[in-house]
Amino acid sequence: MIAPAAVFDRNRLNFSWLLRLRWSSIAGQIATILGVQWLVGVDVPGAALALVIGVELASNLACALWFRRQPEVHEWHLAAVMALDVALLTVLLYFTGGPFNPFSFLYLVQIALAAVVLHALWTWTLVALSFSAFGTLLLDHRALHLSQGQHEKGMWVALGVASAFIVHFLLRVTGDLAERERELGLARTTAARQERMASLATMAAGAAHELATPLGTIALVAKELERQLQGAAPQSPDGQLDDQLDDIRLIREQVARCRLILDQMASGAGESAGEGLESLALEELLARATRNVRPAPAVELRLAGDSAGTTLRIPPQAVEQALRSVITNAQDASPPDRPVELHAEQTGGVVRVRVRDRGRGMVPEVAARAGEPFFTTKAPGSGMGLGLFLTRAVVEKLGGVLDIRSAVGVGTVVDLTLPTGELPPVVGR
Repeated sequence: MIAPAAVFDRNRLNFSWLLRLRWSSIAGQIATILGVQWLVGVDVPGAALALVIGVELASNLACALWFRRQPEVHEWHLAAVMALDVALLTVLLYFTGGPFNPFSFLYLVQIALAAVVLHALWTWTLVALSFSAFGTLLLDHRALHLSQGQHEKGMWVALGVASAFIVHFLLRVTGDLAERERELGLARTTAARQERMASLATMAAGAAHELATPLGTIALVAKELERQLQGAAPQSPDGQLDDQLDDIRLIREQVARCRLILDQMASGAGESAGEGLESLALEELLARATRNVRPAPAVELRLAGDSAGTTLRIPPQAVEQALRSVITNAQDASPPDRPVELHAEQTGGVVRVRVRDRGRGMVPEVAARAGEPFFTTKAPGSGMGLGLFLTRAVVEKLGGVLDIRSAVGVGTVVDLTLPTGELPPVVGR
């Protein structure tokens, strides 16, 4: 079921195109009347036709002004304007030969448009109105004296005009509707991702709360064991205690890693609790994001010269963690001797940060799933598949875009585009 907001949005799109079509129709009618009267030499009632065209101009101007001020457009608004067009066309035809006017084809334009933009009831209503209007013209009309050749040429021109109007309008409207459906699909995808993010954050918050105590206990006991073994190490020449110390240190490292993962998951797509928007220089953001990364492979930072003084309005810790996650993924994918490229520039009110690795790349099927929660190509125990998912959530919540491109044998490029100013979060419409 289409939401009411989407229906109104579609109606506004259709109404805007109907206004444009009416302007084109008025211009075509004026050109046709002048051409018939001055070039072909056919006598037409100019005053009556000018009055009808004046009504068309005034009505379309009034519709355009109303459209700018009216937030919602209903289907009956479209039907009313199209019914007015049928009536005005009937009056024009009445003064110019009635059903024998070659341009009586234009009734079909209104019917074709109604079939595209209106539901069945309104469409059949327009059909009935057009049928009745044409029948009225059969009973009474002003004769238009045309020769056989003039009538045939007029029918040929009228068919071309009617066909051009129908094809042009249908192609533009269906194209715009398809684009709007694509935008709605993206909005639904974003909303679904935010819902998954909220569920993940809720789950992680509960897990962090429940696991905090046992993890803390394990860390405390491991530390005490390490301290005791360090005191006994000089008395154990066989080196067995050194192996035990290594095991205990490994336990403490893994406990710390578990707590870090839980904190990252519970932070709500990387946002620290209570963290608000702050002004942060682009250079400082990049310095923070690369501060604690591994020394190999190296990270080559390039900042465009005109971007040095750029300031962003962001939640610093969230964006820092998101960017560091992308850099770490690039280091994991790259050979130790191939540096990771980190390039940043400011253009047109946005900052683009590009992270390029020199790894093996991903096949299209894998690249399409990159960023899904809990999807990872790393070895078991090396990652949970949350880094890109959380990064995308942070970027999109700030009104930005995360783009991933990969080619097998070449590597992967991740582009993060962030607005420099404070923007509202992106939500589903």
